[in-house]
Amino acid sequence: MSGKETTGQAMTRSLVAHGIDTVFGIPGAHMYDFNDALYGARDQLRFIHTRHEQGAGYMAYGYAKSTGRIGAYTVVPGPGVLNSGAALCTAYGANAPVLCITGNIMSHLIGQGRGQLHELPDQLATMRGLTKTAERINHPSEAGPVMAEVVSKMLSGRQGPGAIEAPWDVFGQSGPEVDLPLGKRAPHPAVNADQIAAAAALIAGASNPMIMVGGGAADAGAEIVALAELLQSPVTSHRSGKGIVADDHPNYLNFVAAYEYWKKTDVLIGIGSRLELQFMRWKWLPKNLKIIRIDIDPTEMVRLKPGVGIVADAQTGTQALIDALAGFRRDDRTGEFAALNKDARSRFSEVQPQLAYLDAIRQALPRDGFFVEEVSQMGFAARFAFPVYGPRQYVTCGYQDNLGFGFNTALGVKVANPDKAVVSVSGDGGFMFGVQELATAVQHKINVVAIVFNNSAYGNVLRDQKQAYQGRYLGSDLTNPDFVALAESFGIRAFKVISPVELKETIEKALSVDEPVLIEVPIEKGSEASPWPFIHPAPHAE
Repeated sequence: MSGKETTGQAMTRSLVAHGIDTVFGIPGAHMYDFNDALYGARDQLRFIHTRHEQGAGYMAYGYAKSTGRIGAYTVVPGPGVLNSGAALCTAYGANAPVLCITGNIMSHLIGQGRGQLHELPDQLATMRGLTKTAERINHPSEAGPVMAEVVSKMLSGRQGPGAIEAPWDVFGQSGPEVDLPLGKRAPHPAVNADQIAAAAALIAGASNPMIMVGGGAADAGAEIVALAELLQSPVTSHRSGKGIVADDHPNYLNFVAAYEYWKKTDVLIGIGSRLELQFMRWKWLPKNLKIIRIDIDPTEMVRLKPGVGIVADAQTGTQALIDALAGFRRDDRTGEFAALNKDARSRFSEVQPQLAYLDAIRQALPRDGFFVEEVSQMGFAARFAFPVYGPRQYVTCGYQDNLGFGFNTALGVKVANPDKAVVSVSGDGGFMFGVQELATAVQHKINVVAIVFNNSAYGNVLRDQKQAYQGRYLGSDLTNPDFVALAESFGIRAFKVISPVELKETIEKALSVDEPVLIEVPIEKGSEASPWPFIHPAPHAE
């Protein structure tokens, strides 16, 4: 190679070399030299500008969460970074490889506290508090190595977000064009044969094992199905694990049904899961329960210590367990699982009108379509009442449960999966956090179907204030715009529907047109049945 390039150009070349094809974001003064480098690479990198930095962060998250690939975004330092902070902490909580690229003030002024444009007291420390890894590029020669180092850390072991900053003056500095190092995922930990043997022995002696899968098992669906069929064990999941084993697989137990089976579970096999459902939601443990965990993160084995901890990626660890159980035989129990699912369905069908609307969405959404939840009455009910048939097709904000996540994230999912149907389900409160991104959808032709269930309230807060605080309502009652007229003012085709049948027909129509669509569904304020008894069930009687 010969010639010179700026730091911004080297960083852009590194993005392309790492297989990144889209950058979301908003240009700004500190970033001009990087923005110009993105312009120069526009035949290899698509730049999608948003109307708020939180939109850029969430779109990168949607891209990453729905594909397993890096979702990248760029914002200005200071307020830009902070505005996108909710998306970064969501990526951290949900183990998504989201890369934030930002600037900083001039090199010689960092840490001086002079009050420069967009200055934070210590931006790098702030970003390190929200990410798995964050670094600064101080000189053109550091561009390639720092990019590679951050990408490596993001992708290795338990994945997570990363951030890279460069001072304002460094982006435009030139250095020789050199070969750039490539960040690679570190080799997975080797499976410990003694741990596998101990796990196999526990399983062989178990009468009622249960498999719990989480987001860390997204690429191990085939192995998990094989293990479940071998053991005649049920598989369940909470949010991030939905679809890893399809809901209509004979061994899959909806988590409401799984709570009934939990009474007699003697071995819990957690695969790529924090076991939040069992230990933070169910809060009741069967007597003499033994726990086996397969997780790539060794710290998980300390945080929630199992009887047998297998530090391995989900695919390799599960396959090793199958191999160790060769010749294992057990009678078919899928009839029992079907009965449990049927009983659970009959019990949670009282969660109305959410169930009827979720059924309508499922009927209209193709089997391989994406469903993006939101913190809302529909979103909460969807965790147990919306069937999913493939990994990553149910896109969740994980434990952060942040309002404003849904529609923004769905735009990133659609950019990453242009040939698949993408439906976003929001409440009126959450949708208003990101309503400005309707403009992004139109400008960049991102054909998401946004469904807004409008109950004129922060529904969960309203219910809690009614039930626990004797109706002392504070800030839970919302005055809203006419969502149809609002969407139309952005140039978006919009509909208002008042029944599940109408919703199904309208989604089908929306998916057939080549444009973004908004559907408003009015819901009587406070009318939704509570989904919480099924998410936080009462403890089993001893």
